[in-house]
Parts: sequence; structure tokens; C-alpha cells
Amino acid sequence: MQRANLSAVTEFILIGFSDFPRLWLVFFLLFLLMYLFTLLGNLLIMATIQSERSLHTPMYLFLCALSISEIFYTFAIIPRMLIDLLSTHRSIALAACASQMFFSFTFGFTHSFLLTVMGYDRYVAICHPLRYNVLMSPHGCACLVGWSWAGGSVMGLVVTTAVFHLAFCGPNEVHHFACHMPPLMKLACGDNVSTVALGVGLVCITALLGCCLLILLSYASIVATIVRIPSAEGRHKAFSTCVSHLTVVVVHYGFASVIYLKPKGPQSLGGDTLMGVTYTVLTPFLSPIIFSLRNKELKNAMKKTFLSKIYPEKI
Repeated sequence: MQRANLSAVTEFILIGFSDFPRLWLVFFLLFLLMYLFTLLGNLLIMATIQSERSLHTPMYLFLCALSISEIFYTFAIIPRMLIDLLSTHRSIALAACASQMFFSFTFGFTHSFLLTVMGYDRYVAICHPLRYNVLMSPHGCACLVGWSWAGGSVMGLVVTTAVFHLAFCGPNEVHHFACHMPPLMKLACGDNVSTVALGVGLVCITALLGCCLLILLSYASIVATIVRIPSAEGRHKAFSTCVSHLTVVVVHYGFASVIYLKPKGPQSLGGDTLMGVTYTVLTPFLSPIIFSLRNKELKNAMKKTFLSKIYPEKI
């Protein structure tokens, strides 16, 4: 009897948007436009970096890798969410749920690790400019990107394996629009659920806080170096290379802290859903906008690469 109960749940029902039945079509159109803009923005960034030789530098290599991870992250979650907004049957098989969790955590943490690497790149460029070409050699950059992807994959594997080794005895309604860890843990049964939840939570928070701390240390050294630059123009030029990255870091970790560090307590389904949307849809949507508008070198390269093909007489 116990074995039958443990094997009862073979699929989950995603009910994240059930509090907003009249807004499903509005949400679908809004999120579809934001998703398409996110894809287009990241593809434009990648195409610009590939076609403009002046951008073949470590900083833009990392930005290109960041765009790739963002495309995969949104692809793991948003298309399924859009389909569910138009569907009356929002079920997802156990294996598909595990796959979605693995890829979302993999690319989400890869994104965090790449932001950390980009912070280190700015630290070396400003604090140790004479050693930049040595420390940021092509081989070194490739290793940093590779380790970021490997680290994200390990995080995704650890979290997904830990969660889906638990038994799910029912009910099977997930209070989210995706296979997110906290609502899934509430559906698990067994004596070790609280231990697994604590362990997985500590691993995720430690990884995020570790990345955040490394970025803070990088920028503390950057600020200390910039204030010693004698000319105002030199200080502005040095800091301007960091603005877009720093803005994305604030947005990324600001929304991540809301998701992972919020105090436990009674929370409405609608509130959890809207908080999840900020991190899943809004953050990837803002990232290419910030890098395109706040990075003067990239913005000029985009104009040169694409506008020259449309309006060659204006370039």
C-alpha cells in the first residue's frame, strides 16, 4: 500500500496563474513580447560581437557567453509557461519537470558564475592593467567560461537529483508556473524532506552569496583604484566600463534575493507567481537592454553593424 502511494504521482499540475484567470491572455501577450525581445536582444549582442573585430576582447567574450546562458535559461521555462497560459490542462510529467528544473538551475547558476567572472575581468583591467593580457589570455578566458558552465551544470545536477530522489505522494498541484524547488518540496513526503530542503537551500544560497561576495570584493578594489586616478576624465572612463555590468548585477541579485532570501510565512499564490515572474521574465528582459544602452562601445558597434545595412548614407 505504501509503495502504491509513493508511486502515485506521475505528473504535476502547474497552477501558478490560477489566481488571475481573466488576465491569462494579457499575460500571454505580454510575456511573449518580452520573451521575443529577450531573444532578439541577446542574438543582436552575439551577432554584433562576432562581426565587430574591435569587440573580440575578454569582456565581450564573457558577455557573449552570458547571452547564450540567458537564451537557454529563458527557453527552459518561458515557452512552457506560454503554452500553459493558453491551455486548460497544465500538467507536466515527472521526467519533464525534472528536466526543466535541471536546465533552469544549470543556466541560472551559469549566469551567476559568468557575472562573477565579468567582475573579475573588470578588476584585472582596472587594478592590474599591465598584467591584463597575461591573466586574461585566450586560454584563461576559455577556462573561466568553461568552469562557469561546468559549475552551473553541477549545481543543476545536485539540486535536481536531491529533489527528485524524494517521494511525491500527492497532492500534485505545484503552486508555481514552473518546476521551482520550494513549491515542489512542499509536495514531497518522507522523513528526510526537511533535511534535503535545508541542504539544497544552503547550497543554493552559499553559491549565490559566494558569487555576490566575490563581485563585491572586485568592485571594492576597483573603487579604491579609481579614486586614486588623478584626473576626473580618467576616473569617469574607468568607471564607465563597469556601469552596465554593475547594473545587471544589482538587478540579478536583487531579484534573486527576493526569491531565495524572503522570510518564510503565509504568502498568496498570486504573490509567489508575480515574484517568480520578476526573476524568470523581467530580469532576462532587462539584461540586453542594460548592456546595449549603458555600454557605449557596444551601442556604437550595433549602430555600425546593423544601421549601416539599412541606412548606409547615415553611417
